[in-house]
Amino acid sequence: MVTECFSMAFRVRGRSGADGESGGRRAPGTLRVRTRLAGWACALGLALSLAACDAPVRQPLAVGVSTWVGYDPLVLARDRALVDPQRVKVVEVISSAEALSHLRNGLLDAAALTLDETLRLAESGFDVRIVALFDTSTGADVVLAAPRVTSLQKLRGESIAVEDSTLGMLILERLLRMAGLARGDVTVLQMDATLHKTALLSDRVAAAISYAPIDGPIRELGFRPIFDSRQMPGDIVDVLVVRAEVLSQRPDDVDALLHAWAAGLSALEVDPVGASAQLAPGVDMSPAQYRAVLEGLRFHTPAESLALLGGDPPALAGQSQNMVQLLTQLKLLQRPPRWADLVDASPARRVADEAAP
Repeated sequence: MVTECFSMAFRVRGRSGADGESGGRRAPGTLRVRTRLAGWACALGLALSLAACDAPVRQPLAVGVSTWVGYDPLVLARDRALVDPQRVKVVEVISSAEALSHLRNGLLDAAALTLDETLRLAESGFDVRIVALFDTSTGADVVLAAPRVTSLQKLRGESIAVEDSTLGMLILERLLRMAGLARGDVTVLQMDATLHKTALLSDRVAAAISYAPIDGPIRELGFRPIFDSRQMPGDIVDVLVVRAEVLSQRPDDVDALLHAWAAGLSALEVDPVGASAQLAPGVDMSPAQYRAVLEGLRFHTPAESLALLGGDPPALAGQSQNMVQLLTQLKLLQRPPRWADLVDASPARRVADEAAP
């Protein structure tokens, strides 16, 4: 087993997600070398093996986060020792596809996902609960276009690069509808976001659906934003999901996870310069670039999560109604979600109550 662990921990991974799938938003360049899931999984296996001859060992609740600035308050909480590592383990993975895979096979207890990913996961029959909202994109997701595209209508007859993901398709559809164009009026080329710059420079495409920080180098080459997530408010939301049986069996650890998020978010807000300097290398950015990305995100505290997750139906359902309708029209969802079975505001309520004066 020890040999297998070393093999897994030092394996060089590619850019794709689980089973070669596109992994949604990811940062470019060098992947973080903080906590890696492979090494953690080996440690878990070794601990369980040793525990077989002794008393049971309670493992920390494992939460998976892909390399996205919107999830970094959890990383900051871990790196600044604001979370008890015996209660919560923050595990960085390459992509949301990998997080989904490990959530399904039980290596992860919880994961940070986009809301659209969560809805599709729940519709597949996997039993999870949304227990918090992490952030909403308010400009961090963007469509960049060649200078000749002087208006959205000028996209007619052009090619657009988009990642093979639900989020990419959602942004594309919002873009086309705002432009008054049909899918047949443009050519859609699916490709990894890391290839967008080359495709734009070679004039293979006239526009690309991108996101921070990948969009930075593309903007510097003269490609300009013509549409961003501010024009689709409430559509792009990152949430924290927990496997239903974990929430039922370990509510205190789920509360500790929300406390970790709150602590990391507070540290980021109190010391944005220092936090950016600490976190920027992990996503291959300068501190100034990192702070610029933060401007395109709105983070949510546990109290704000409670406001959106509480109620019957929860406020999140109303906020997401247009997005759900669009995903259903695009056949990316078969039916609207049963919000009562998907949302659990109890952890956010307990954490918010503890924080109240």
